[in-house]
Amino acid sequence: MKPPKWRRLNELELRSRTLKTMFRGDGAPVSDIGLWPSRGYPFWGYFDLLVIVGMWFAAWVVNGLSMGIMMAVLHMPVGANPGTGLVLMNQSVFYALFFGSLALWLRVQYDHPFWRSLGWTEMRLSVFRTVLFGLATCYAVAVFGALIRTPATPSQMTQLIAGRTSLLLMAAFGITVGPLCEELAFRGFLQPLLVRSLGAAPGIILAAIPFGALHFREYGNSWRHALIVAIAGAAFGWMRYRTGSTKASTLMHASFNALTFVGVALQR
Repeated sequence: MKPPKWRRLNELELRSRTLKTMFRGDGAPVSDIGLWPSRGYPFWGYFDLLVIVGMWFAAWVVNGLSMGIMMAVLHMPVGANPGTGLVLMNQSVFYALFFGSLALWLRVQYDHPFWRSLGWTEMRLSVFRTVLFGLATCYAVAVFGALIRTPATPSQMTQLIAGRTSLLLMAAFGITVGPLCEELAFRGFLQPLLVRSLGAAPGIILAAIPFGALHFREYGNSWRHALIVAIAGAAFGWMRYRTGSTKASTLMHASFNALTFVGVALQR
């Protein structure tokens, strides 16, 4: 039998209110009305993490093969610098494969939307303050990098920003696609799971470690670069935790990268 109109209206109002307050200040969602599984947020577990890591490596293998094919088509010798444009195009393919697989997994396994599941919700902090936190973090990390004598050695990154056009391409990618995808992966998927298991501080730090390690090779296998990237990642993780929003951590990350590219440009 069809439920009374007043009951249907109450259910719709409850759902609407819940969607507006899905994430509290600690990053945990309201999970007691059936929108999320009863075990709370994050609704995924370590088996899902294992699957997602497998997806990451599968996308990485496909990414490497596609780069090899493109270089062969363009008659580039093995080991040659493929150029910033080709690298960014290939990186975009990697992100599309990985996040497409992740979105499919969340939908098929849990019937949940991609963006909201990964914390893409309203920011509980103004845009100005979020950007300010990103700029302040960039300055603090630069000071720390100078204190530990971070070397300015040739690396994949220096090759990618060698020319003016290359720098502009990297800057455009590094303040849009790059922060978005990295925050969704590390602060959207990985960090909530670790925070639920270990607590806020350990979870934030542990999520930042692989984030820093991911940048180890591109900065010439420099552990100092990996360390300062991990510290920045912990700051982004703090923003995600305090606001419950990967939108906030992405904006903070983007402003961090923007000031970094400005600094690189001013040094030339």
